[in-house]
Amino acid sequence: MKLSEVKTILANSEKVDFILENGQTVPKHFHVTEVGIVRKNFIDCGGTVRTEQKANFQLWNATDYDHRLEPSKLLNIIHLSEQILGLQDLEIEIEYQADTIGKYGLEYQNGTFVLTSTQTACLAFDSCGIPTQSIKQSSNSCTPGGGCC
Repeated sequence: MKLSEVKTILANSEKVDFILENGQTVPKHFHVTEVGIVRKNFIDCGGTVRTEQKANFQLWNATDYDHRLEPSKLLNIIHLSEQILGLQDLEIEIEYQADTIGKYGLEYQNGTFVLTSTQTACLAFDSCGIPTQSIKQSSNSCTPGGGCC
């Protein structure tokens, strides 16, 4: 989900709720402690230099059980990030700590933001030496001992 989609949803919402794909809810007293830009420069396992950029929201639970983040407050934080950081209409990545800090994608279903699972994948199947048969079996991801990474 892109930042523009979140802004449209927030502008037409009365509340902000998040849930994980497994049904676990993010407590209603969560805080958005960060809105920013995450840039990743890296070399894939085939030697190709790549750059990735995402908008990042960090969700955090405090002991402030009476706190509720209103859509207008989150919109204000986003607008401030656009003005000061130059935040653009990027794909959103959510950081949230269930057991450990995880990175999630974002969807919107039935009035609730859903933190979606993200996965690793090999980005260089054509140049990292994995046989074509192994690629089909691995569903576009490297496997331990598969020789890709």
